Amino acid sequence: MKQFFQDETGQLSMKRICGLLCTLALCITMYHNSFSDEHTAPSSVLVESVAMLAFGCLGLTAVEKIFKK
Repeated sequence: MKQFFQDETGQLSMKRICGLLCTLALCITMYHNSFSDEHTAPSSVLVESVAMLAFGCLGLTAVEKIFKK
């Protein structure tokens, strides 16, 4: 599991950690909101922002892995 968070040089990749944390936060929030009232749900802009941040972090990591320097 530790290797998942490391880049090619063996150092921790903050993009991977940030992407995973954003994905987990988004999944937990969406699951929690499926049982709550609509007036307590977060704004759609906030949900979309976290989703785009997770997609950006994990997407950049994938692009870097495919197209090595």
